Amino acid sequence: MALRRCMVTVVNTGIRRASTFKAAVLKEVGQPLKIDEIKSGKLAKDQVRLKVNKCGVNSADLQICKGEYHIKPKLPFVPGFEVAGEVLEIGSGVKTLQKGDRVVGLNKDLFSGFAQQCVLNQNDVWLLPGGIKFGEGAALTDAYATALLGLARRAQLQEGDTVLVTAAAGGLGLAAVDLAANVYRAKVIGVCGTEDKASLVREKGAWAALTYSPQHLRAKVEEVTVGKGVKVIFDAVGGHVFQESLNCVAHEGMVVVAGFASKEIPQVETSSLLPKAFSLVGVSLSNYRVSDPEVYRQSVEDVIDMCEQGLISPHISAEFDLENVNEAFEFLRERKSTGKVILDCD
Repeated sequence: MALRRCMVTVVNTGIRRASTFKAAVLKEVGQPLKIDEIKSGKLAKDQVRLKVNKCGVNSADLQICKGEYHIKPKLPFVPGFEVAGEVLEIGSGVKTLQKGDRVVGLNKDLFSGFAQQCVLNQNDVWLLPGGIKFGEGAALTDAYATALLGLARRAQLQEGDTVLVTAAAGGLGLAAVDLAANVYRAKVIGVCGTEDKASLVREKGAWAALTYSPQHLRAKVEEVTVGKGVKVIFDAVGGHVFQESLNCVAHEGMVVVAGFASKEIPQVETSSLLPKAFSLVGVSLSNYRVSDPEVYRQSVEDVIDMCEQGLISPHISAEFDLENVNEAFEFLRERKSTGKVILDCD
């Protein structure tokens, strides 16, 4: 019996999931990432698959790939956790999202953002308003939500308070400057590495910005605060910068520890807290995700709302195509970046 060949017409019903997609893959720690084809897997009921448009490139990604981070990835590994794009597919238990939604996501469990697609838990995905570009979305969520938790929830920042921000031209530091100066109307002193970066910090709204030196820092704080010291210190550097900044805190002030970019975790003698009766607190968005998911979700929603209203604006210093991901890493490694670096994965 002769076989009959039938013609089948495939109807495009919208965004479709490709069976394979490109990704930047770490195959050996310490070696450059390689662009490879990856197969799409099956979703769990609480997962969401995104078509990644933009992905933030963060120092954590670089450190993981160099073997210098507390997370030791199982190889092969795709870095990238701060993504923006469109929903391709949802698991059976996802009720708040649908195909085609514009979204941002934080994927610190699964990473995999340096790719054309990635899979996230539904609790790590937020709707992105049409007025916010994908690049802004990928530069917004992690740094701004962390800074918001540190400044507003932990330090209870008020209008007119004085704030000292270390590493003020970095992704987290510039977010703290933006929020403190433009949302809370605080008087911000930013500390950074070069005069070019100091100019950017001033443009973002800082009352004063300076390159780091112990004598210059103390003198500027004395000048701006009329000898009273700053109400809040927001530090994501650690090391000697953190130690020196403690000399600038006001009586009953607060020091917010948000990270250790210097890779030097300072040792603080509790006796140093007594003379000025200041408080030392830590903030980690990842830990809020586990310990207080409602606050975690609300913090990201709040910064998305602020961005949509034009109150804050993430600064993007460079954007690289996915194929040039190793150049993006080199840009970070050479400390050329200010604010955020973004990958175009589309």
